[in-house]
Amino acid sequence: MSLFRKNKSAKPPDGCEGLQVRIESSTCTGEKTIGFFDPSTRKLKYTELVRSQEDIDAFCEKYGVKLNK
Repeated sequence: MSLFRKNKSAKPPDGCEGLQVRIESSTCTGEKTIGFFDPSTRKLKYTELVRSQEDIDAFCEKYGVKLNK
C-alpha cells in the first residue's frame, strides 16, 4: 500500500460503458465467468473466472458496476 497513490474512481474499461454485466457458465465443465456482454458480438469482454461470491463482488467493485439479476 502506497501513501502517495491517488484514489482512482472505479469505471468500466474503454468501450464497455453501458454494456450489461453478465455471468456465463460452461455447459461442459460448469466453469463460470463474469464480464461485460456485448450484444452486437454476443460475447463477453474482460472476462474473469468466478469461483465464489467474493469474486463477483471484487469484479463489481473493481469496475464500479452492479450485477443485473
